[in-house]
Amino acid sequence: MNDMANRMKTVELMQFKENTVSFRTHGQRKNIALHYTEAGQGHAFLVASVSGEEDTVAAARASYAMIADTLFAKRMEIVQERIFGSLSVEAAVLRERKAALSERQIPADGPVTVVAGNPPWGEGLAGMIIHAISSGSADDVWTIMYGENPCGRGWRRSGSTYLMLQNIQGQAGSRPGQVRATLDRAEGILRQNGASYKDVARTWLYLSDILDWYPEFNKARSEKYGEFGIMPGPGDTRLLLPASTGIGANTPSGAAASMDLLAVVENGGVTSPVRKLTNRKQLDAFRYGSAFSRGAVMEEDDVSFIQVSGTAAIDEHGVSLYPCDIRAQIDCTLDKIETLLGQEGAGLTDICAANVFVKRPEYAEVFRETAADRGLADFPAVCVVADLCREELLFEMDAEAMVRK
Repeated sequence: MNDMANRMKTVELMQFKENTVSFRTHGQRKNIALHYTEAGQGHAFLVASVSGEEDTVAAARASYAMIADTLFAKRMEIVQERIFGSLSVEAAVLRERKAALSERQIPADGPVTVVAGNPPWGEGLAGMIIHAISSGSADDVWTIMYGENPCGRGWRRSGSTYLMLQNIQGQAGSRPGQVRATLDRAEGILRQNGASYKDVARTWLYLSDILDWYPEFNKARSEKYGEFGIMPGPGDTRLLLPASTGIGANTPSGAAASMDLLAVVENGGVTSPVRKLTNRKQLDAFRYGSAFSRGAVMEEDDVSFIQVSGTAAIDEHGVSLYPCDIRAQIDCTLDKIETLLGQEGAGLTDICAANVFVKRPEYAEVFRETAADRGLADFPAVCVVADLCREELLFEMDAEAMVRK
């Protein structure tokens, strides 16, 4: 029996949708699962989640062994990689990552975003989320550099160029000043690669001590977006704001903010392959001062990718719901996401990767119970304890989903 068969003994086929393959494997540790979903021709999402207390080194080794074996077998390259866990375990996890990827001759020097967030049982590793591309089905895949440092990956598909930037930061000055510097740096990198911030479909923003300065963050972002020409005006009917997640997470560098983003550029055409979404069951976030859209859709020849922004129990008037009821907030959030996906002909079972953020550790089990009640017992998500953008919010989730045409 070869190495891959040894490492991936227990494979449960979750679903087959036409040519879409999804599987979940535990390898040899019951608390560690790898969810792999082929999302259209040449795309895949890998979600390694740790659901119970595990030694960090053992968890990282097992997770990355399964990831490396899968990437090797499928001949895929990483284009976005996020690691979720306590900052105290960062070095140990990165060592195991490098060893596992190098063993399979997979480049380990690409950009990685480390997101600080304790798993529900305390300190340690919560999991990883990886977007991968088959280089055989893409025209090209390359590394984007900022000076001498890798800061992202680019690829071409279906007549479009995709630019994924990771771990973009601006560390000088006040916290709002750092936000402006971060956005300026992202704009500069995009310009160097034939794009601009107007092409951004999705951002992931991780803010240290978010509750202390979230209004200042929103003001700085909105001002910058006004300069970039994407803030909606009084008579605007077209929504240009990217989908986004904004969550409380300290950065390894100590920066006030860190950002990943995905931009999509149409090659030679005038019609953008990206549509920004509103949610008929929620107020557009920019109307109460948060400059993002509720979601975004990226169209390819065979599939539509849906980016679901960070979503919480907020109603059609921008008001937080069920302030002391975690179960009601979880149900409400899943209902809101289901509505957004339903507008595009998808549902919760079409989610390929998700982040679950809970205010208190014990809420993770409530989410698992609620998800199981909805038929989502094998949900591809990484769960971390984090502060949300409002004190009364106890639960938030973002997601990436796929629906075949």
